[in-house]
Formats: sequence, structure tokens, C-alpha cells
Amino acid sequence: MRWLWIDKFTEFVPRTSATAVKCVTAAEEHLHDLYPDFPIVPHSLIIEGMAQTAGILVGEASNFSQKVILAKIGKAVFHRLVRPGDTMVFSARIDQFSEQGASTSGNVRVGDELVAEIELMFSHIDQNLAGIQFPEHNFVFTEQFRQVLDTHRMGASIRL
Repeated sequence: MRWLWIDKFTEFVPRTSATAVKCVTAAEEHLHDLYPDFPIVPHSLIIEGMAQTAGILVGEASNFSQKVILAKIGKAVFHRLVRPGDTMVFSARIDQFSEQGASTSGNVRVGDELVAEIELMFSHIDQNLAGIQFPEHNFVFTEQFRQVLDTHRMGASIRL
């Protein structure tokens, strides 16, 4: 079972940048696991939100023909905690793109406050792990992930 850690895209410029949001609610059980009396979003989930935002951006750059996986967290600097009631805004941009993969950078904000600065590297596993037989279908970008982007595109075309 894969789950989304972004609610929607608010901006998407193919091969360049993407902005997505996640509304954090107290109903999310995992927020109460670390400190039961002080629910916070674990830093690993903030990185996951950025990885999904940037990963969909990288995947779309090759029309989802490549299986893209997170290969490396180059940098993750955190400046504040995220709590229920906050809305995280993930802003990602592609810094470098090639047949082997891509590097991205971006930040996470709640309102005007900087939450984190994150740099990620992605690998196109079909290109980089030759000799390993992966399924033909793109198991990385399931319909669930594509639907988030398609919903944004439909909304953007309706507004035009």
C-alpha cells in the first residue's frame, strides 16, 4: 500500500518546478506516535512530501516512462516544527536532469515561515540498475500519484 503525502498541486511547470500542499490534521494517527501529548509531523514525513512533489515533477519530465526512485537526500535542514492545523507548502525545482536521473532542491513553508530546505537526488532505475529485471509496468508512478497531477491540470484548464 502506497500513500500520498501531498493533497494537491497548486503550480506545476513541466521539467522546471512544482508546488504542492499538505493540510495537516489532528486526525492523522501517526502524528501522535512520537510525542503523544505534543503531536508533530516527523521530519521523515516532511522529506517524503518533498520527495513526492519533486518525484512527480521528475517523472513527468520523461512522460512517466522511467521508474524514478529517491536515491539520496543531499541536504535536509529543518527550521521549525509542523503541527496539526498547519498547511505545508512544498516548492520543488529540477536543478539537473539526465538519462540517469535528476537532482532537485526546494523548501517547505507554513505560511511565511520556512520549515525546511531540502535537496534530493532521483535515479531512473531502469537506466542505472541494468541487469536487474524490473516489471515492465511503472510500479513507481501508480494511478494514485498521476491522479494528483491530472486533477491539477484539469483545474488549471477550467480556469483558463
